[in-house]
Amino acid sequence: MFGLGSTEMILILVVVLFFFGAKKLPELARGLGKGIREFKDATKEVKENIEKATSEEK
Repeated sequence: MFGLGSTEMILILVVVLFFFGAKKLPELARGLGKGIREFKDATKEVKENIEKATSEEK
């Protein structure tokens, strides 16, 4: 993934755990998940609007 090996991924996880602590990680993951979900919904809506506009032109 992104050219990172398992050692680098483990090191990144340890650093994140060190900075944020074990109690904050679920909250951060939940916020990240919400953000990704909102982004997907927005892109889906834009795609539907574009498809609707192009089908109306024909």
